[in-house]
Amino acid sequence: MPYRRTAQVVRKQAARHQAILAAARSAATEGGMAAVQVAAVAERAGIATGTVYRYFPSKTELITALIGIMAEREVAAIAKAGKAAPGPVSALAASIATFAARSLRQRRLVWAIIADPAEADVEAARIAFRRALADEFQARIAAAMQAGHLPAQDPRVAASALVGALLEGLVGPLAPETNNDPVQTRDAVQALTLLSLRALGVIDARARGLVVQIALPAAGDL
Repeated sequence: MPYRRTAQVVRKQAARHQAILAAARSAATEGGMAAVQVAAVAERAGIATGTVYRYFPSKTELITALIGIMAEREVAAIAKAGKAAPGPVSALAASIATFAARSLRQRRLVWAIIADPAEADVEAARIAFRRALADEFQARIAAAMQAGHLPAQDPRVAASALVGALLEGLVGPLAPETNNDPVQTRDAVQALTLLSLRALGVIDARARGLVVQIALPAAGDL
């Protein structure tokens, strides 16, 4: 008779899977991708190294899974912000500002996810992360265009450029330090949101109240 996993076993395995990913995320936040080593992650998760390998046969697969989870969370967050906005332009602004605020709240982790040295096989997951972000922004840009609020442009090209500008301006080596200071963070989010909207063709974004103050999410929300 084939073995059938009980509900309790399934829950235990799911919890262990999440614990491993949480440990990997914590390691990446503190020390970048170089810190995401299977033995170190196992120690953080309070399990044996061999157990990690049962869930993730290699470090590359562990990192790839971490990037995938990050992509899902960030896209879900900006999608939720956009859907809660009253109109297509405010939805675009809310999506941009939300991504900016969340990225600044977890700046070291985002940099590790998108740029820290890692195995070549990880690059496909990184590109998928960028593409998922671009797809979400592309939908918002297209909706604002269709409603007549943005000038004619290629939404796909604009969204790709927007992702690049935001990542470089928020977490890249040239990005200014905010040191988790609420005022500096607010100013950085507003500046990048304003820059993005102007680049897309919303010249009077500040006057229309589209550049709003968005509080940083709590750690538990990331």
